[in-house]
Amino acid sequence: MEKYTREELVDALKVVSSTINNCEKAQLKFAEGTSQHTLLKNRLKALYISKSLIIDEDIVDKYTKEELMEALPPVASIISKCEKAKLKFEEGTSHHTRLKNIINAMYISKSLITDEINKRESKI
Repeated sequence: MEKYTREELVDALKVVSSTINNCEKAQLKFAEGTSQHTLLKNRLKALYISKSLIIDEDIVDKYTKEELMEALPPVASIISKCEKAKLKFEEGTSHHTRLKNIINAMYISKSLITDEINKRESKI
């Protein structure tokens, strides 16, 4: 299991919390059942899982292994989209920095989710 500094986890928590707020606001703009609404619903669940793991919450009874596995694609999607968008901005700009922070937070989230999945598989 990768270890992160308290500062890295605090930074990741800020980014994940902010992303949750933005996704919740965006989700209100789309009708339930639309692909955009579903995408945001899945992304939000992945972000809620990420937030729980970042704050070291015990999630054994809260999320199943399947839910953890379903959380990985939305996190990977955020990483991919942000890495692609980051290329459009010069280093040092606020957009570049914001995207870099999101990417870092999502890599931490992905690692924590993967660690939790592996922990559950080793108990079988």
